[in-house]
Amino acid sequence: MHEMALAEGILQIIEDTARQQGFSRVREVRLEIGALSGVEVEALSFCMDAVLANTLAEGATVTFERLPGVGWCMACGQSVPIQALYDACPECGSHQVQATGGSEMRVKDLLVD
Repeated sequence: MHEMALAEGILQIIEDTARQQGFSRVREVRLEIGALSGVEVEALSFCMDAVLANTLAEGATVTFERLPGVGWCMACGQSVPIQALYDACPECGSHQVQATGGSEMRVKDLLVD
């Protein structure tokens, strides 16, 4: 389950940021997850609960903002919404669509004390 490794990476970001900025408690963690990222939000949520236990972020609310998939169609030159990698262009039907958004995953921000 790669979501556990992602959760551990998020905790590392939180701890590094706490050292740099001098906060001691995290109340909320807001994450952006792209629709094309391959991340199972429910599994990541479960892993976050386990990983944040006994840390400065124990009990923190973890929220997920889903980002839509976006692609550039080389055939018709349009920026189009896509639901999955390698989807056909909804405008012209071409399969020459390169993903340009929605594959990212990032810590958007933290609410801290």
